[in-house]
Amino acid sequence: MRHRVFVYGTLLRGEVNHGLLVGAGFLGGFRTRPCYSLFLLGAYPGVVKGGRTQILGEVYEIDRACLRRLDRLEDYPRLYDRQQIQTPYGRAWIYVYRGSVEGCRVIRGGDWRAFAADPDSVRAAGVRAVRDAKTYDFGKAV
Repeated sequence: MRHRVFVYGTLLRGEVNHGLLVGAGFLGGFRTRPCYSLFLLGAYPGVVKGGRTQILGEVYEIDRACLRRLDRLEDYPRLYDRQQIQTPYGRAWIYVYRGSVEGCRVIRGGDWRAFAADPDSVRAAGVRAVRDAKTYDFGKAV
């Protein structure tokens, strides 16, 4: 069975976890409706429902095995929930953060890449090198 997934952070092309999308078909870029907020959760972002921000990302067509890999990365259903959104490519899963965002920095504009590329951002100063549960898998970089 094929699924579609909307990615907005470390799964984007060129990001640390993009390799988990091996074999996925890139369908195109997409910006969500303005009903979310994007937060910095350490070395990765998290989308939360409720807000006025459009989230910029990419849509992929994936198989069941890839969906299981992504569920593992996102610690679904404990840390993230999977919800369906409408995209120009059909309905797609988006991972929505379930934890507290109290004290977390908002990524204005909903664009992880722009935030990460900003030379003054916390992330640009070395967050890519940080290894945590989402960027380090059993002793090797993902």
